[in-house]
Amino acid sequence: MKKFLCILTVSAAILSGSGGARPADSASPAEVSPPGETSRAEATEMPKLVIAIGNARFTATLADNSSARALVELLSAQPLTIQMRDYGGFEKVGPLGRNLPTTDEQISTTAGDLILYQGNRFVIYYSANSWTFTRLGRMDGVTADGLKKTLGDGDVAVTLSLAAPVARAD
Repeated sequence: MKKFLCILTVSAAILSGSGGARPADSASPAEVSPPGETSRAEATEMPKLVIAIGNARFTATLADNSSARALVELLSAQPLTIQMRDYGGFEKVGPLGRNLPTTDEQISTTAGDLILYQGNRFVIYYSANSWTFTRLGRMDGVTADGLKKTLGDGDVAVTLSLAAPVARAD
């Protein structure tokens, strides 16, 4: 009976997580990042995205995920112009020309959200929608009316580039 109680006690301690020291190379759940995401220790500051639509220029704050980092890598060589079409009266969508990694999740969009759809389509929302998407970022300081006016009713060419890094005074 003592052996049984000893085994039961050890098993309970292991299952509850108090069964001894954790190996040095294992991470606690708080230290593990979700798939496609970067831990705080690995995070680096993402550059601003510049979005040119006709004569209008906007900046966007990129998400901290593998999809946005892949977009930065794509744009680091040169700007990318995308021919975008209106879809559903709430978004403009166009092909990126290559697949990026996805980190799809259920998202309710608002005007200014930048989304990766099906891994190879760049989407700018000017109205609300809810679906399973990969978030790339969000345009800074836009309104639904202003963005809709800038994007227009038909097809539009949108150029994406990275903002020049700001020099820091040390």
